[in-house]
Amino acid sequence: HAGLAARELLLVHGGSGGIGTHAIQVGRALGAQVAVTASAARLARCAELGAQILIDYREQDFAEQLAGRADVILDNMGAKYLSRNLTALAPDGRLVVIGLQGGASAELNLGALLPKRASVAAIGLRGRPVDGPHGKTALCADVVARLWPMFGDGRVEPVLHATLPLAQAAQAHQMLEDGGVVGKVLLTTRC
Repeated sequence: HAGLAARELLLVHGGSGGIGTHAIQVGRALGAQVAVTASAARLARCAELGAQILIDYREQDFAEQLAGRADVILDNMGAKYLSRNLTALAPDGRLVVIGLQGGASAELNLGALLPKRASVAAIGLRGRPVDGPHGKTALCADVVARLWPMFGDGRVEPVLHATLPLAQAAQAHQMLEDGGVVGKVLLTTRC
């Protein structure tokens, strides 16, 4: 849905999370410039992964910094960031909402969207059928064709904060709830 191209600017909200760390690397592999929002403590790791524009979401306003420049925004926040995302979008920009951490309901200002010829897409896996052109099977085939080669040649690598045995699942959940995790926490079934 995003159609990210080389030399475009990708804004990744939650750049230090599991999806964010992956998105930074994919964006760079595609030749895009990558901006991220994250806490100050996690921005250095985002830079190591390839992010070039680092925005401390607690101290800086991403909409001000990127006003009218973001070609693609990958948004895990939803309602909380909607109006500021529209400000940050470039002409012909694409806002891809993948999460609702900041709420599910907000007013969409079509007056801000129309002059930019921008689009908004909400993408999720739960409501997708298994088969069909937009089904999970087609999505998996697309991932294998487009993303797996990036893992194979090292342009994209998994970012693991911790690897724990399945018996420590409660501790893994606590790590996520406490914050400070960069990337994924992996549970293994073998010791």
